[in-house]
Amino acid sequence: MSTGVKQARWRWSFIDDLQRATPTIRLLVLTQLTFNVGFFMVLPYLSVHLTSDLGLGAALVGVVLGVRTFSQQGLFFIGGTLADRWGIKPVVLVGCVLRVLGFVGLAFFDSLTGVLVATVLVGFAAALFSPAVESAVAIEAGKSESDGGPRRVETFALLSVCSQIGSFTGPLVGSLLLLVDFRLACLVAAAIFLVIVAAHVKWLPNEPGEHRDDPWLSGWTDVVRNKLFVLFAVAMSAQLVAYNQLYLLLPLEVERAWGSQTVLGWFFAISAVFVVTAQLPITRATARRSPRVVIPVGFAVMAVSFVVVAATSPLQLEGFVGLVPAAMFVLLLALGQMLAMPQARELVPRLAGERRLGSYYGFMASVGGIGVLIGSVALGAVIDAAPDDGPGSAIPWLVAATFPIASVLGLRIVLGKLD
Repeated sequence: MSTGVKQARWRWSFIDDLQRATPTIRLLVLTQLTFNVGFFMVLPYLSVHLTSDLGLGAALVGVVLGVRTFSQQGLFFIGGTLADRWGIKPVVLVGCVLRVLGFVGLAFFDSLTGVLVATVLVGFAAALFSPAVESAVAIEAGKSESDGGPRRVETFALLSVCSQIGSFTGPLVGSLLLLVDFRLACLVAAAIFLVIVAAHVKWLPNEPGEHRDDPWLSGWTDVVRNKLFVLFAVAMSAQLVAYNQLYLLLPLEVERAWGSQTVLGWFFAISAVFVVTAQLPITRATARRSPRVVIPVGFAVMAVSFVVVAATSPLQLEGFVGLVPAAMFVLLLALGQMLAMPQARELVPRLAGERRLGSYYGFMASVGGIGVLIGSVALGAVIDAAPDDGPGSAIPWLVAATFPIASVLGLRIVLGKLD
């Protein structure tokens, strides 16, 4: 089958899935696409702006980026809880407004204090937006599925595709705007979020939160007492640890093989294009299979992605040949995520008993953030201690592989209790 025919079929499938979705789901997944366009127009270039334009040292840049990550990933559970209490629409709108203020702040603040405030706003905006959108998609897709519409797992796959399109497009648009000025990229991103606000004011249903009258801590208590879900969230955190190696281990391997990181952007492009073109067919092919099989297989594939580099690392391959193991790592890691994540997200409402979905999605994301912090510290120590050449150079990759391998074992236990 020709490439053109395959691409045409994918386009038809993507558009068909959008058309089959309810108006609310269509709005939410396209919003996720636009949200990522605006976000990735700015964030990949923030560190350069802080060092080159504002003259901050590497340590302070690390602080700023760390604060952004914590204010986003670490606070997801707050956004999810607020979505359960206030309803989806207010939380999404507040998140978008905070993102606008954050980007405007990054455009005009020159002091470290101002930059930190703007960065916290940018991060916390996602902590509000993302769990609210995931819970809204789960609720709306559940209704649609019961009425004969697309399955919930297919809807989450559509959400992943839109997210990747935005993640791929954003840096390209940002790089063009940076030819003029970093501030212009920030202001255009802020304008994009104003459009998102207007769209949601007009079209997103305003339904009150189901738990608006409950005590504030009741949602967190409900989640923590659900031991099966807590174990599931801990096991799933290995996915974020593995994904984070695109920013830790991969750049080191690319620089070793190529002599610089100038080609690093191509690896992210390869991953994004792979997900955009393959996610929907893969999800459709595996949707009828049990999550007890599909999710652990996805994590096993992630583990294999690290083993591939570990197996070739002692050979110290260089040039184009040296980049092949890194490319295989990126593709296999993406494949594992495409297998596991749509079904994992679909399982959350089932584990939650279809209640407090914002709190559950938020808790799972926050546990993932804690896992990334622990995993990054551990792997950083291993990288510093391991030899740069010979068999010892494979050690960091093998250690990284243990995270998804451990999750395979944990997920088999947790998912076995659902049958």
